[in-house]
Amino acid sequence: MAMARCSLLPILAAVLLAASLSLPPRAAAYAAMVDSLLPASATALSFEEGYTQLFGDSNLMLHGDGKRVHISLDERTGAGFASQGAYHHGFFSASIKLPADHTAGVVVAFYMSNGDVYERTHDELDFEFLGNVRGREWRVQTNVYGNGSTAAGREERYGLWFDPTQDFHRYAIRWSHDTIIFYVDETPIREVVRTASMGAQFPSKPMSLYATIWDGSSWATSGGRYKVNYKYAPYVAEFTDLLLHGCPAGSPPPCEGAAASATMPPGQRSAMERFRARHMTYGYCYDRVRYHAPLPECSVGAEAEAFLPSGEARSTDRRGGRHGKRHRRAGGGVDSAL
Repeated sequence: MAMARCSLLPILAAVLLAASLSLPPRAAAYAAMVDSLLPASATALSFEEGYTQLFGDSNLMLHGDGKRVHISLDERTGAGFASQGAYHHGFFSASIKLPADHTAGVVVAFYMSNGDVYERTHDELDFEFLGNVRGREWRVQTNVYGNGSTAAGREERYGLWFDPTQDFHRYAIRWSHDTIIFYVDETPIREVVRTASMGAQFPSKPMSLYATIWDGSSWATSGGRYKVNYKYAPYVAEFTDLLLHGCPAGSPPPCEGAAASATMPPGQRSAMERFRARHMTYGYCYDRVRYHAPLPECSVGAEAEAFLPSGEARSTDRRGGRHGKRHRRAGGGVDSAL
């Protein structure tokens, strides 16, 4: 498949340098968070310098003088792009606006992987955005695979407190030697801490950054009950503010680009706990269909009562509301609900 290069200038400088008083509250909070995680020497890369198109020919288009990239899905193909290099730890984010209307079966993914290098022992960190039938909200799933551990999965799924089709929202992955943190805007939604019991299943090999849109009809909406309806195509996902700041593979330690391990501030930890209590709709630690006993890193307490044996949340209130990859899916019940 031909590889095409494009030019897109991320606006990291604007994120880092804008005065918080001149930004909307959400943008100001995110700017403060990013500023606390990245060194002052962090610099922006153009799309041409940092990324390359993977597939989709004309289904990848640049807009706004090359400052936004659109990837679309139609009957012919999806589309995707990737970083030119691989990274060993870092902070990676993008502002994303998802397709609206009837999006059942559509999957938009923003993720890190080394599957092109380690076919059977690959690592992966995913944001997977799962489309839905008209009137139902998009869902967000995070996955953590280490050393080819797709059978172990470690998937979680969430509703959102906003409509991701109406505006851009930032999604970020912070990956260090000891921790992995997923963020939505300034809110951390999941933290994975390295434990001895995880061993090689904690992602540890250099990974590249990817963004794709593709047809997940076989599993993405109600376990495959609702397929992509191409009457509503093209489905367009918009990306901007692409931030790629990590340790290039093979760079000698210490590497300034790594988002070094640090204790999560109490305010952010409280925000994460509130998010998870209100919006998490599936947790692998509570799934007794796939796992007869919790995986070793799971600490399951009284909160397990909020989840069914399938790992799905008992209350539909957690699914949020309109206002409030590519190739495979391991396991059974992870994507069974709308």
